[in-house]
Order: sequence, then structure tokens, then C-alpha cells
Amino acid sequence: MLILLPPSESKTNRHRGKPVDPASWSFPDLNPVRARVAQALAAVSASPDAPALLDVSPGLLDDIARNLVLDSAPSTPAAEVYTGVLYDALGLATLDTAARRRANRWIVVVSALYGAVRPTDRIAAYRLAMGTTLPDVGALAAAWRPALDQVLPPLVGRGVIVDCRSAPYAAAWRPGVDLTHRWVQIRVPGASHMAKHTRGLVARHLCEVGTDPRSVPALADVVGEAFTVALHEPTSARAPWVLDVSAVV
Repeated sequence: MLILLPPSESKTNRHRGKPVDPASWSFPDLNPVRARVAQALAAVSASPDAPALLDVSPGLLDDIARNLVLDSAPSTPAAEVYTGVLYDALGLATLDTAARRRANRWIVVVSALYGAVRPTDRIAAYRLAMGTTLPDVGALAAAWRPALDQVLPPLVGRGVIVDCRSAPYAAAWRPGVDLTHRWVQIRVPGASHMAKHTRGLVARHLCEVGTDPRSVPALADVVGEAFTVALHEPTSARAPWVLDVSAVV
């Protein structure tokens, strides 16, 4: 199984520790693009127009300043860097040993800066969204797409792609036609806050149950053990299944 998550807007960093080591990250084939994006991000972040260029509030200068020290900031596991509604619901730190092991193996966070990371990868907090366009890099989703298309498909194995990403991050990689029959987007009716919360709960449930379905209908049955679900078939050969998920009242 491959569970795809978006990053969080809010991020935390440890105050002490060794700096990041790109050689230690998962998916080393992404490192050339990671370096290009980091260099362009640092240049933009040093500009007086950084908030506008990064499309963030001028009140977030401290967050932008993190982009200037990415290579010297204390490295922090991605499981701690990403915070907020989805990650609170996922609760990686509170999973038992077996479930945490599955989470570390199944979950991949698609990132505007790092491309893709596992929960155990030690990274630095940053401020960058996938919808951003950077000088000398271009639109980030397009910049990441060829590289992600090389590293993500082999992770699927014989299992299912459980896609919990938001639209900008989903644009960075779409499974090819050879995988779309095992690709399902998790859709949650209602407000954004509830959608993030429920997607986090779905990811947690899958890691706790430990079942590794070989088809989307079988995956829907597993999710349906804890949620109200409605499965919709793909609308074309390139489209995913869609699983509507609501918390059981």
C-alpha cells in the first residue's frame, strides 16, 4: 500500500541537533531537484518581496526566514515537522509499534521542497507551497512531476494507492494508466478542516488494521469498518476511483 499525504502549512523544528543530511533522505534520485528548489527558494526568501513571491502573509517573516537556513537547521523527523489537523488526527507518535512500522513503510508525504519524504526522514521546517512558481525552476508541480514519476510507482507493489493529497499536491504526480485501477482518492464532504481531520483518521485506521488490500473495493471495505463510505468507479482510464468518507455518527 502507498498512502500519499500532503504536507501541513504549519511546521515545527527541533531547537538542537545535527543539520540535515541529504544523503540520508529516502528517494536519493530526487536530490538534484531538491537542491535546485532549495537554492531558488533561498534566493526568493532573501528578497524584500518574499511574502508576495511566496504568496504568504507579511506576518509570516519568521517562517520565511527558515528558508535561509535549510542546510544548517537542526534535522527533525518529518513525522514531527508536519503538524496541524491532518497530522493531529493521524497521531503517528501514539501508534503502537506494529502500526508505526507500517506507517513508516506505507506513508509518503509529497512536499514542495523535498518532493517526497517518509515520516522518518530528518528534514528542516520550511515555508513553500506546491502552487508556487520559483525563478529558474518554474511551477513546482511541473518541476517535480518527472522525478516523482520515477520514484513513486515502484512503491505501490501489488497494493493500492490511497491518495489523501489536496489538489495542488495531487498535480505533482498522477499514477499512470497501469496503476489507475488501484488508485483511490479519499474525498470528504464538508469543510476543509473536517476533510483534513478525516483523511488523517483514515490513514491511521489503515496503519492500525494492517490489512494490505489488493484492490480498491477491498480497500473500501477496510475503511468501511470504521467510517461511512461510498465508492465511485473511475470516470475514465486515467481517472482514479473516488471514496467518499464520513465519520460514523
